[in-house]
Amino acid sequence: MTHLPLQRRTLALLAVVLPLLALFVYVAVRSGPLAPVAVTAITVQEEAITPALFGTGTVEARYTYKIGPTYAGRVMRLDVQVGDRVAAGQVLGEMDPVDLDDRIRAAEAGLKRAQAVLREAEARNTFAQAQARRYEGLRAEGLVSEEMFAAKLQERQIAEAALAGAREEIARLQSDRQALRAQRANLRLTAPVDGLVIARAADPGTTVVAGQPVVEVIDPTRYWIDTRFDQISANGLQADLNAHIVLRSRSNEHLAGRVLRVEPRADAVTEETLAKVVFAELPQNLPPLGELAEVTVALPALPAAPVIPNAAIKRIDGRLGVWLIRDGELAFTPVALGASDLDGRVQVRRGVKAGDRVVVHSGQALSTKSRIHVVERLTKASP
Repeated sequence: MTHLPLQRRTLALLAVVLPLLALFVYVAVRSGPLAPVAVTAITVQEEAITPALFGTGTVEARYTYKIGPTYAGRVMRLDVQVGDRVAAGQVLGEMDPVDLDDRIRAAEAGLKRAQAVLREAEARNTFAQAQARRYEGLRAEGLVSEEMFAAKLQERQIAEAALAGAREEIARLQSDRQALRAQRANLRLTAPVDGLVIARAADPGTTVVAGQPVVEVIDPTRYWIDTRFDQISANGLQADLNAHIVLRSRSNEHLAGRVLRVEPRADAVTEETLAKVVFAELPQNLPPLGELAEVTVALPALPAAPVIPNAAIKRIDGRLGVWLIRDGELAFTPVALGASDLDGRVQVRRGVKAGDRVVVHSGQALSTKSRIHVVERLTKASP
């Protein structure tokens, strides 16, 4: 009689445990660690793509003129401010000449004295020439001795030498005066071109050394974008390719441009290729120098080839490849990739062919032993 209640309790316990165990197995198989992995997949197709390069850069002036003195000195005045438009030949400021004006006046006074000496030497030379000719005639008539004639010849030679020395002194003083005037002119800071003032590196009263820029002027009609492209995708970048420019301050405005040149030296630190991209037409409102810009360069279209989304590419054990679905089973296949476009499509040179099914996204990491369940899109509730 005592075994009957025990059997009833055992049966009641089994009636509760067995459904729970069955529910646990069902949940584990359907949505637990043993459940199939939800994946999205595409069928590989042959398509022609138009590859493009995306890079970022900064707006820069193509020509910048750093204007400063050729001699050390103190800034006396500056007549322009940052943002002013200037014309070619316009005086932007001036350096303190110190005693340069006095030296120029002294040189001019010395030149006047030398000119007076030259006139006197010319007169003496004229007189000596005339005396020599007269004594030559008297000697021919026997009226003067050879010694007197020789003395007049010597006087003529001395007068000619004095005249030559006076002329050389005039030339030297003129050169000195010209050098002082050129030095004085160099103290005037003059705009070499029509331009825009972008910097004042010194204020009046500041002492600067020779060659130190005081004012910076740019040519506002010549802007370009100093652009950087990732070296991995920069194959095919060359001059004269069309480009689209989006300035950071004008994200809704697309500006046309072209690649002016590809720099012969790349950046070895950032592993980027450098290029200069110019505007096809400058914006009406010029962007500030240093503004960031996004540049898209269109490359020539490529012939049709198998194309996959770059999200399908995985790196496993150091190899690039994709997960192929064959008869419901997974197989990792290494691939050799070709060009890509900005929509994330990549051409495959080797590894897959048109018609293959390739996994694009998966709910968790995959292996060759994973069971999969293909869905249209992954959601948090995907089984």
